[in-house]
Amino acid sequence: MSVELWASLPGSFVTSRNHLHQIAFFAISPARFDEVGRMGLSPTDAGFGTPEFNGKVARVEGDLLVLENDGNIATQSISDVRSAAEFFSGVYREVWFDDFHDPLTPIDPDTMLSVERGDTALIGAWFSFGSSVLNNLRRAGAGDDDISEAQIWPEHFDAAAELGPADAGRRASYGASPGDAGVAEPYLYVAPWGDFDKGDPYWNASSFGGSVLTHGDLRRSDDPATEAYNFLRAGYERLRA
Repeated sequence: MSVELWASLPGSFVTSRNHLHQIAFFAISPARFDEVGRMGLSPTDAGFGTPEFNGKVARVEGDLLVLENDGNIATQSISDVRSAAEFFSGVYREVWFDDFHDPLTPIDPDTMLSVERGDTALIGAWFSFGSSVLNNLRRAGAGDDDISEAQIWPEHFDAAAELGPADAGRRASYGASPGDAGVAEPYLYVAPWGDFDKGDPYWNASSFGGSVLTHGDLRRSDDPATEAYNFLRAGYERLRA
C-alpha cells in the first residue's frame, strides 16, 4: 500500500510500532537465525521482513504475517506474539540467542496485538528511507573504514550500519529508528563508540550519547533525503577529524 512518509504520525503509531517490534524480535528474526545463523531484517514495500533464506521469506505486510516458501505464500492475520512465532518457525521462545547485550523485554506472548496496516507501511517506508541514506553514507566512507552492512537489527528495531576505524574512538553506529522509549517519533542517529566533544551542539541526544534528527525535523525540510545524508555525514566527519 502507498504511504506518505512525511505526513503527521497517526495516534496509533506508537502502539503499532511497539507490537511490531515484538513480532520482529520474537517471531521473524528467529525463523531466519535458526536456519542460517543470521538475524538481520530488511524493509519491504509494505513493512519489513527477512531477506531470502533457504527459499523462504518471512515478513509483515500491513496487518498480515506472510511466509513465502519456494513460491508458495501463506498468510495469517496478526493476533499475538506466540501465534506469530509458531506461524514462522513452529515455536515461541523468549531466549533464542544468548549474546544480546540488551534483548527486547517480552510482553505476555498471548496478549492480543494492535497493529494498523498504515502504521506498518509507514515503518517500512521509514526503514527504506533510512537504509537508502545509510547506503549513500557507506559508499562515501574512507578507505580505512571498516564498513558494516546496513540492516534492521531485531533487538533495537532500527536500520543501522557501522563506519569508521575502531581506534581512537572514531567508529560509530549510524541508524534510522522508528522511535523508542527515549525518542517517541522516528529519528536518524549517530552514536559514537568512543569519546566525542559533548560541548558541540551537534551532539544533541538526551537519551544516549550521540545525535538525533527527527521525523519532525525532516518533515519541515524541502529535501529530506539530502538533509538526512548531511546530518549523518556531519557526524562522520566530526569523528574522523
